[in-house]
Amino acid sequence: MNTDDILSNRIRELAERAYSEGRYFFTDFLDLSQLSLFYALESELRYAGTAVSGGMEGCERCMVRFGSPEVCGYEEDFPIDILRIRPVQKKFSEELTHRDFLGSVIGLGIERTKLGDILVRENEAFFFVSDTISDYILENLSKVKHTNVVVERCTEVPAELAPRFAEENVVVSSNRLDAILARVYNLSRELAVRYITEGKVYVCGREAQSSSKSLKDGDVVSVRGRGKFIFDGEEGTTRKNKLYIRIKRYI
Repeated sequence: MNTDDILSNRIRELAERAYSEGRYFFTDFLDLSQLSLFYALESELRYAGTAVSGGMEGCERCMVRFGSPEVCGYEEDFPIDILRIRPVQKKFSEELTHRDFLGSVIGLGIERTKLGDILVRENEAFFFVSDTISDYILENLSKVKHTNVVVERCTEVPAELAPRFAEENVVVSSNRLDAILARVYNLSRELAVRYITEGKVYVCGREAQSSSKSLKDGDVVSVRGRGKFIFDGEEGTTRKNKLYIRIKRYI
């Protein structure tokens, strides 16, 4: 049995337990490809109630919750804590990156599945983590690289760390996924198609299955290794019958 089959069986099991026991169950943090597998099963799991969250809007690594107020008779939040990791003396800190923060936390013996997205700003990190391991990190993480750090539990992420976008107007040959990817990321059409066929492109969390797919207003497109953008609609055609579109590129 491959890893996809194991995850599919686990997802179905959690949905059935939530429905039959009348209480909530949660996955660990899932990456984009794992979330895409969940979305492929979502329609058959609606009887149990499902929801997805990574701790804030725009997170790529998310938990899936099984159960709903209708099924369980009560509401329950996602078991996600936000930890702020900052240097003890900021002016003496090394330059700390996403990789540095992640490596230091995993170095404590914590599995990646217990860790969500990391937002880094000016040598500080805001880390979404499973609440089952947040106390352990608070008690044991004292250094990132060679920099002494303090770890604190937060109730929310500062507003300035919310997703930011660069709005762009783009001319494409058509509203086809491959044509838009080629233009947005300055790729050849052939390479854009290859990204899609290799399973590296996700639309609203679901793995893209067709290079000819048309995008809808609000669709979030993620390309592994390239970033992501929001399709913000069409704005008419050029004299040569090409299409004006708007996008919001995550920065």
